[in-house]
Amino acid sequence: MSVASPSRATRSRRWCLAGLLCSGLLPAVAAGPAPVPDPTAWLARLNAAASGQNYRGTMVYTAAGIVSSSRVAHVAAGGEVLERVEALDGHQHRVYRRNDTVRTVWPHKQLVVVEQRAASNALVSTRRSVEPRALAHYSLVPAGHSVVAGRRAQVMLLQPRDDLRFAQRLLADEATGLLLRADVLDSAGQTLESSAFSEVQIGGAADMRAVLDGMEPAGYTVLPSRREVVDWAAQGWRMRQDVPGFDLVGCLQRPAVAGPGGQALQAMFSDGLSFVSLFIEPYSEHAHRGALAAQMGATHTVMQRVGDHWITAMGDVPRRTLERFVDALSRR
Repeated sequence: MSVASPSRATRSRRWCLAGLLCSGLLPAVAAGPAPVPDPTAWLARLNAAASGQNYRGTMVYTAAGIVSSSRVAHVAAGGEVLERVEALDGHQHRVYRRNDTVRTVWPHKQLVVVEQRAASNALVSTRRSVEPRALAHYSLVPAGHSVVAGRRAQVMLLQPRDDLRFAQRLLADEATGLLLRADVLDSAGQTLESSAFSEVQIGGAADMRAVLDGMEPAGYTVLPSRREVVDWAAQGWRMRQDVPGFDLVGCLQRPAVAGPGGQALQAMFSDGLSFVSLFIEPYSEHAHRGALAAQMGATHTVMQRVGDHWITAMGDVPRRTLERFVDALSRR
């Protein structure tokens, strides 16, 4: 899942659990009409469990036929929140969060990258929450019960109120409220991508030492991140027209996305559930080709030239939403 959280980043900062429970959602079992919970209260319980519960397990993420898994641990104790996410596929790396400080350990490079959470849009986080303001753009609908990782779960659908966002199916642990699985659905109800625990332990003593083990390996080079938080209003860009529901949630100066070297501006927007990132960098005829669009799972990408700049828009939203962002972007 992540937060969480923008950029390729977005995919990770976006619902930041990672995983699918093997094939598909187990058929929901509903014995008669499901009681309708108060949407605000239901989300509050979900969010409280994500931040306040101790849990550990394995999560699997699937999109466009690609499956990856991570081992995760989350501890909340003594006023601190600790997280550890260890990739089990591809380049081995571990991501640690201690409150607002994030450290990414790359064993094959003997490198540790340190940054503050506000700038770590690529963080794959175990924390998954839905802001209450999302209810202005999604309706919360009961959809029965199921089982995830051996635990009984309540199934809820977040149905979009317009065509600018995708529906999401949330499966939360009945006993604790912890989100166990999330599916992003297209307009026909087909799953675009899914993330879930394949096995999970909830509760138990807070073992802070175990979560932080390996965070500061001896002999590794420690570097600060190349991402820096900046003020969007001072960067000379604006949105001529807001995209309904999406508010600016952050702005970074970071390495260029499409061009070799150089810097890019990344503006991040969210409706409380979904995320969109706009990457803005100087146009280069050598580095940038014609306009293009791509999709992987629920993540769409639109790239095109706007004046003397190259714009890359990415997010877990329909392509039309990204096109509205690009069309509304202008220099002051």
